[in-house]
Amino acid sequence: MLLAYAAFAAVVLALVALDLGVLHRKSHAPSLKESLGFTALWVAVGVSFSAVVYWAYETHVFGLGLAVDQLSGHAPRDVGGGEATLLYLTGYALEKALALDNLFVMLFIFRALKIDERYQHRVLFWGILGALVLRGGMVAVGAAMIHRFEWILYVFGALLVWSGLKLLRPKRESENEAEELPAVVRWLHRFVRVERVDSPALIVKTPTGWAFTVSFLALVSIELADVVFAIDSIPAIFAVTLDPFVVLTSNVLAVLGLRSLYFVLAVAADRLVYLGRALAVVLVFVGVKMIALHWDLHVPPLASLSVIALTMLVGVVASLRASKARSSDDGASPLTS
Repeated sequence: MLLAYAAFAAVVLALVALDLGVLHRKSHAPSLKESLGFTALWVAVGVSFSAVVYWAYETHVFGLGLAVDQLSGHAPRDVGGGEATLLYLTGYALEKALALDNLFVMLFIFRALKIDERYQHRVLFWGILGALVLRGGMVAVGAAMIHRFEWILYVFGALLVWSGLKLLRPKRESENEAEELPAVVRWLHRFVRVERVDSPALIVKTPTGWAFTVSFLALVSIELADVVFAIDSIPAIFAVTLDPFVVLTSNVLAVLGLRSLYFVLAVAADRLVYLGRALAVVLVFVGVKMIALHWDLHVPPLASLSVIALTMLVGVVASLRASKARSSDDGASPLTS
Protein backbone atom coordinates (compact mmCIF):
# COMPACT_ATOMS: atom_id res chain seq x y z
CA MET A 1 0.00 0.00 0.00
CA LEU A 2 2.87 2.37 0.77
CA LEU A 3 4.14 1.88 -2.79
CA ALA A 4 0.83 3.26 -4.09
CA TYR A 5 1.28 6.45 -2.08
CA ALA A 6 4.93 6.74 -3.13
CA ALA A 7 3.98 6.36 -6.80
CA PHE A 8 1.26 8.99 -6.47
CA ALA A 9 3.64 11.36 -4.67
CA ALA A 10 6.11 10.99 -7.56
CA VAL A 11 3.36 11.85 -10.07
CA VAL A 12 2.36 14.94 -8.07
CA LEU A 13 5.96 16.15 -7.78
CA ALA A 14 6.38 15.73 -11.54
CA LEU A 15 3.22 17.75 -12.19
CA VAL A 16 4.32 20.49 -9.78
CA ALA A 17 7.76 20.66 -11.43
CA LEU A 18 6.11 20.86 -14.86
CA ASP A 19 3.81 23.64 -13.67
CA LEU A 20 6.52 25.83 -12.16
CA GLY A 21 9.54 24.92 -14.26
CA VAL A 22 7.93 24.78 -17.71
CA LEU A 23 4.44 26.26 -17.84
CA HIS A 24 5.04 29.29 -15.60
CA ARG A 25 8.75 30.05 -15.70
CA LYS A 26 8.28 33.81 -16.08
CA SER A 27 6.31 36.13 -13.81
CA HIS A 28 3.39 37.55 -15.76
CA ALA A 29 -0.32 38.26 -15.48
CA PRO A 30 -1.98 35.39 -17.39
CA SER A 31 -4.78 36.24 -19.80
CA LEU A 32 -8.28 34.84 -19.41
CA LYS A 33 -7.73 32.61 -22.46
CA GLU A 34 -4.49 31.23 -21.01
CA SER A 35 -6.07 30.63 -17.61
CA LEU A 36 -9.08 28.86 -19.13
CA GLY A 37 -6.74 26.65 -21.14
CA PHE A 38 -4.67 25.61 -18.13
CA THR A 39 -7.81 25.12 -16.03
CA ALA A 40 -9.17 22.76 -18.67
CA LEU A 41 -5.81 20.96 -18.74
CA TRP A 42 -5.75 20.42 -14.97
CA VAL A 43 -9.37 19.26 -14.93
CA ALA A 44 -8.51 16.81 -17.71
CA VAL A 45 -5.61 15.50 -15.61
CA GLY A 46 -7.86 15.10 -12.57
CA VAL A 47 -10.63 13.35 -14.47
CA SER A 48 -8.20 11.17 -16.43
CA PHE A 49 -6.71 9.89 -13.19
CA SER A 50 -10.02 8.06 -12.67
CA ALA A 51 -8.79 5.59 -15.32
CA VAL A 52 -5.75 4.88 -13.13
CA VAL A 53 -8.05 4.42 -10.14
CA TYR A 54 -10.20 1.97 -12.12
CA TRP A 55 -7.20 -0.10 -13.19
CA ALA A 56 -5.57 -0.06 -9.74
CA TYR A 57 -8.72 -1.14 -7.90
CA GLU A 58 -9.80 -3.64 -10.53
CA THR A 59 -6.43 -5.40 -10.36
CA HIS A 60 -5.86 -4.59 -6.65
CA VAL A 61 -2.31 -3.53 -7.43
CA PHE A 62 -0.35 -2.64 -4.27
CA GLY A 63 -3.31 -4.00 -2.29
CA LEU A 64 -5.62 -1.13 -3.27
CA GLY A 65 -9.31 -1.91 -2.85
CA LEU A 66 -8.79 -4.84 -0.48
CA ALA A 67 -10.63 -4.80 2.87
CA VAL A 68 -11.63 -1.14 2.58
CA ASP A 69 -13.30 0.41 5.65
CA GLN A 70 -16.96 1.23 5.07
CA LEU A 71 -19.18 4.04 6.31
CA SER A 72 -21.60 3.58 9.20
CA GLY A 73 -19.55 0.85 10.83
CA HIS A 74 -20.16 -1.76 8.13
CA ALA A 75 -17.58 -4.51 7.85
CA PRO A 76 -14.60 -3.83 5.56
CA ARG A 77 -14.96 -5.29 2.06
CA ASP A 78 -13.18 -5.35 -1.27
CA VAL A 79 -13.92 -2.50 -3.68
CA GLY A 80 -13.71 -2.95 -7.46
CA GLY A 81 -12.66 -0.54 -10.18
CA GLY A 82 -16.11 0.74 -11.11
CA GLU A 83 -17.10 1.63 -7.55
CA ALA A 84 -13.72 3.18 -6.74
CA THR A 85 -13.85 5.32 -9.90
CA LEU A 86 -17.27 6.69 -9.00
CA LEU A 87 -16.12 7.43 -5.44
CA TYR A 88 -13.01 9.20 -6.77
CA LEU A 89 -14.97 11.36 -9.23
CA THR A 90 -17.50 12.28 -6.53
CA GLY A 91 -14.71 13.26 -4.16
CA TYR A 92 -12.92 15.21 -6.89
CA ALA A 93 -16.06 17.17 -7.80
CA LEU A 94 -16.80 17.88 -4.15
CA GLU A 95 -13.30 19.13 -3.36
CA LYS A 96 -13.19 21.23 -6.55
CA ALA A 97 -16.47 22.87 -5.61
CA LEU A 98 -15.45 23.60 -2.02
CA ALA A 99 -12.11 25.00 -3.18
CA LEU A 100 -13.93 27.85 -4.95
CA ASP A 101 -14.70 29.53 -1.65
CA ASN A 102 -11.01 29.39 -0.80
CA LEU A 103 -10.23 31.08 -4.12
CA PHE A 104 -12.58 33.94 -3.28
CA VAL A 105 -10.58 34.48 -0.09
CA MET A 106 -7.30 34.43 -2.04
CA LEU A 107 -8.72 37.04 -4.39
CA PHE A 108 -9.67 39.23 -1.42
CA ILE A 109 -6.18 38.85 0.09
CA PHE A 110 -4.43 39.93 -3.11
CA ARG A 111 -6.75 42.91 -3.49
CA ALA A 112 -6.34 43.96 0.15
CA LEU A 113 -2.53 43.78 -0.04
CA LYS A 114 -2.45 45.23 -3.59
CA ILE A 115 -0.27 42.42 -4.99
CA ASP A 116 0.70 42.99 -8.61
CA GLU A 117 -1.02 40.49 -10.95
CA ARG A 118 2.37 39.55 -12.43
CA TYR A 119 3.50 38.10 -9.08
CA GLN A 120 0.29 36.50 -7.88
CA HIS A 121 0.90 33.17 -9.63
CA ARG A 122 4.23 32.66 -7.78
CA VAL A 123 2.60 33.34 -4.40
CA LEU A 124 -0.24 31.01 -5.35
CA PHE A 125 2.25 28.28 -6.27
CA TRP A 126 3.85 28.28 -2.81
CA GLY A 127 0.47 28.68 -1.16
CA ILE A 128 -1.01 25.70 -3.00
CA LEU A 129 2.14 23.63 -2.44
CA GLY A 130 1.75 24.30 1.29
CA ALA A 131 -1.92 23.37 1.02
CA LEU A 132 -1.00 19.99 -0.54
CA VAL A 133 1.32 19.16 2.35
CA LEU A 134 -1.24 20.34 4.91
CA ARG A 135 -4.09 18.35 3.38
CA GLY A 136 -1.97 15.22 3.10
CA GLY A 137 -1.32 15.40 6.83
CA MET A 138 -4.95 16.17 7.64
CA VAL A 139 -6.19 13.24 5.54
CA ALA A 140 -3.90 10.89 7.49
CA VAL A 141 -5.02 12.30 10.83
CA GLY A 142 -8.70 12.33 9.82
CA ALA A 143 -8.60 8.72 8.62
CA ALA A 144 -6.94 7.60 11.85
CA MET A 145 -9.47 9.47 14.00
CA ILE A 146 -12.47 8.05 12.14
CA HIS A 147 -11.02 4.54 12.26
CA ARG A 148 -10.66 4.81 16.04
CA PHE A 149 -13.61 7.06 16.91
CA GLU A 150 -16.48 6.48 14.49
CA TRP A 151 -18.66 9.07 16.25
CA ILE A 152 -16.32 11.80 14.97
CA LEU A 153 -18.10 11.46 11.60
CA TYR A 154 -21.24 12.95 13.11
CA VAL A 155 -19.23 15.81 14.61
CA PHE A 156 -17.76 16.47 11.17
CA GLY A 157 -21.27 16.42 9.70
CA ALA A 158 -22.54 18.97 12.20
CA LEU A 159 -19.50 21.16 11.49
CA LEU A 160 -20.25 21.10 7.75
CA VAL A 161 -23.92 22.00 8.28
CA TRP A 162 -22.89 24.89 10.54
CA SER A 163 -20.32 26.08 7.96
CA GLY A 164 -22.91 25.94 5.18
CA LEU A 165 -25.48 27.91 7.17
CA LYS A 166 -22.79 30.45 8.08
CA LEU A 167 -22.08 30.98 4.37
CA LEU A 168 -25.72 31.91 3.83
CA ARG A 169 -25.49 34.82 6.24
CA PRO A 170 -24.77 38.23 4.68
CA LYS A 171 -21.20 39.36 5.22
CA ARG A 172 -20.36 42.62 6.90
CA GLU A 173 -18.85 45.15 4.53
CA SER A 174 -15.68 46.71 5.85
CA GLU A 175 -14.53 50.17 4.83
CA ASN A 176 -10.91 49.08 5.20
CA GLU A 177 -10.16 45.73 3.53
CA ALA A 178 -6.92 45.36 5.52
CA GLU A 179 -8.98 45.05 8.71
CA GLU A 180 -10.38 41.76 7.38
CA LEU A 181 -6.95 40.15 7.01
CA PRO A 182 -5.93 37.54 9.63
CA ALA A 183 -4.73 39.04 12.91
CA VAL A 184 -1.32 37.35 12.52
CA VAL A 185 -0.81 39.11 9.18
CA ARG A 186 -1.83 42.49 10.59
CA TRP A 187 0.62 41.94 13.45
CA LEU A 188 3.43 41.07 11.01
CA HIS A 189 2.67 44.14 8.93
CA ARG A 190 2.86 46.31 12.04
CA PHE A 191 5.94 44.94 13.80
CA VAL A 192 8.05 43.35 11.05
CA ARG A 193 9.89 45.19 8.30
CA VAL A 194 7.83 44.87 5.14
CA GLU A 195 8.93 46.29 1.80
CA ARG A 196 6.76 46.81 -1.28
CA VAL A 197 9.11 45.92 -4.13
CA ASP A 198 8.66 45.18 -7.81
CA SER A 199 9.53 41.51 -7.35
CA PRO A 200 7.82 38.17 -6.61
CA ALA A 201 10.41 37.45 -3.89
CA LEU A 202 9.21 36.73 -0.35
CA ILE A 203 12.32 38.18 1.32
CA VAL A 204 14.55 40.91 -0.12
CA LYS A 205 17.83 42.54 0.88
CA THR A 206 17.69 46.30 1.24
CA PRO A 207 20.43 48.85 2.05
CA THR A 208 19.35 48.60 5.71
CA GLY A 209 19.11 44.81 5.87
CA TRP A 210 16.76 41.96 5.05
CA ALA A 211 13.00 42.53 4.91
CA PHE A 212 9.82 40.65 4.11
CA THR A 213 7.69 41.67 1.14
CA VAL A 214 3.92 42.03 0.84
CA SER A 215 4.03 38.80 -1.17
CA PHE A 216 5.18 37.07 2.04
CA LEU A 217 2.21 38.54 3.91
CA ALA A 218 -0.09 37.27 1.17
CA LEU A 219 1.45 33.78 1.42
CA VAL A 220 0.95 33.70 5.20
CA SER A 221 -2.66 34.81 4.74
CA ILE A 222 -3.30 32.12 2.12
CA GLU A 223 -1.83 29.36 4.29
CA LEU A 224 -3.92 30.46 7.28
CA ALA A 225 -7.03 30.58 5.11
CA ASP A 226 -6.37 27.09 3.80
CA VAL A 227 -6.16 25.74 7.35
CA VAL A 228 -9.67 27.08 7.93
CA PHE A 229 -11.06 25.71 4.67
CA ALA A 230 -9.37 22.34 5.11
CA ILE A 231 -11.41 21.93 8.29
CA ASP A 232 -14.47 21.93 5.99
CA SER A 233 -13.16 20.11 2.93
CA ILE A 234 -11.32 17.23 4.60
CA PRO A 235 -14.32 16.05 6.69
CA ALA A 236 -16.56 16.48 3.62
CA ILE A 237 -14.63 13.94 1.57
CA PHE A 238 -15.01 11.36 4.34
CA ALA A 239 -18.76 11.54 3.73
CA VAL A 240 -18.02 9.97 0.35
CA THR A 241 -15.60 7.22 1.35
CA LEU A 242 -13.24 6.15 4.14
CA ASP A 243 -10.68 4.82 1.66
CA PRO A 244 -7.60 7.01 2.41
CA PHE A 245 -6.12 6.58 -1.09
CA VAL A 246 -9.28 7.80 -2.82
CA VAL A 247 -9.60 10.62 -0.27
CA LEU A 248 -5.99 11.75 -0.76
CA THR A 249 -5.84 11.51 -4.56
CA SER A 250 -9.16 13.26 -5.18
CA ASN A 251 -8.21 16.02 -2.73
CA VAL A 252 -4.71 16.62 -4.07
CA LEU A 253 -5.68 16.59 -7.75
CA ALA A 254 -8.58 18.97 -7.07
CA VAL A 255 -6.16 21.40 -5.41
CA LEU A 256 -3.42 21.15 -8.08
CA GLY A 257 -5.29 23.18 -10.70
CA LEU A 258 -6.45 25.95 -8.39
CA ARG A 259 -3.83 28.44 -9.52
CA SER A 260 -5.17 28.66 -13.08
CA LEU A 261 -8.77 28.56 -11.84
CA TYR A 262 -8.00 31.50 -9.56
CA PHE A 263 -7.23 33.78 -12.52
CA VAL A 264 -10.48 32.74 -14.20
CA LEU A 265 -12.35 33.51 -10.99
CA ALA A 266 -10.56 36.86 -10.64
CA VAL A 267 -12.20 37.97 -13.90
CA ALA A 268 -15.64 36.50 -13.20
CA ALA A 269 -15.88 36.92 -9.40
CA ASP A 270 -18.16 39.97 -9.51
CA ARG A 271 -20.62 38.07 -11.72
CA LEU A 272 -20.79 34.84 -9.69
CA VAL A 273 -23.04 36.32 -7.03
CA TYR A 274 -24.90 33.08 -6.25
CA LEU A 275 -21.88 30.78 -6.18
CA GLY A 276 -21.45 31.22 -2.43
CA ARG A 277 -25.03 30.08 -1.83
CA ALA A 278 -24.49 27.04 -4.04
CA LEU A 279 -21.41 26.13 -1.99
CA ALA A 280 -23.46 26.54 1.18
CA VAL A 281 -26.07 24.09 -0.14
CA VAL A 282 -23.32 21.59 -0.99
CA LEU A 283 -21.85 21.85 2.52
CA VAL A 284 -25.25 21.37 4.18
CA PHE A 285 -26.04 18.42 1.89
CA VAL A 286 -22.76 16.68 2.70
CA GLY A 287 -23.13 17.42 6.42
CA VAL A 288 -26.65 15.99 6.53
CA LYS A 289 -25.42 12.97 4.57
CA MET A 290 -22.76 12.32 7.22
CA ILE A 291 -25.20 12.71 10.11
CA ALA A 292 -27.69 10.37 8.39
CA LEU A 293 -25.11 7.59 8.59
CA HIS A 294 -26.08 7.30 12.27
CA TRP A 295 -29.38 5.77 11.10
CA ASP A 296 -27.64 3.74 8.38
CA LEU A 297 -29.10 5.99 5.67
CA HIS A 298 -26.78 6.11 2.65
CA VAL A 299 -26.83 8.37 -0.41
CA PRO A 300 -25.36 6.47 -3.38
CA PRO A 301 -22.15 7.99 -4.83
CA LEU A 302 -23.81 8.66 -8.20
CA ALA A 303 -26.65 10.54 -6.48
CA SER A 304 -24.12 12.57 -4.46
CA LEU A 305 -22.15 13.43 -7.58
CA SER A 306 -25.35 14.49 -9.35
CA VAL A 307 -26.48 16.72 -6.47
CA ILE A 308 -23.08 18.43 -6.20
CA ALA A 309 -22.74 18.99 -9.96
CA LEU A 310 -26.34 20.19 -10.36
CA THR A 311 -26.11 22.56 -7.40
CA MET A 312 -22.94 24.19 -8.70
CA LEU A 313 -24.38 24.41 -12.22
CA VAL A 314 -27.53 26.12 -10.93
CA GLY A 315 -25.39 28.55 -8.94
CA VAL A 316 -23.29 29.48 -11.98
CA VAL A 317 -26.26 29.78 -14.36
CA ALA A 318 -28.29 31.86 -11.88
CA SER A 319 -25.28 34.13 -11.34
CA LEU A 320 -24.72 34.67 -15.07
CA ARG A 321 -28.41 35.38 -15.63
CA ALA A 322 -28.42 37.91 -12.79
CA SER A 323 -25.25 39.51 -14.15
CA LYS A 324 -26.77 39.74 -17.64
CA ALA A 325 -29.96 41.29 -16.28
CA ARG A 326 -27.97 43.81 -14.24
CA SER A 327 -25.82 44.73 -17.24
CA SER A 328 -28.92 45.15 -19.42
CA ASP A 329 -30.37 47.55 -16.85
CA ASP A 330 -27.11 49.52 -16.97
CA GLY A 331 -27.14 49.49 -20.79
CA ALA A 332 -23.88 47.56 -21.08
CA SER A 333 -22.91 44.09 -22.22
CA PRO A 334 -21.79 41.73 -19.42
CA LEU A 335 -18.81 40.77 -21.56
CA THR A 336 -17.50 44.30 -21.65
CA SER A 337 -18.20 45.34 -18.08
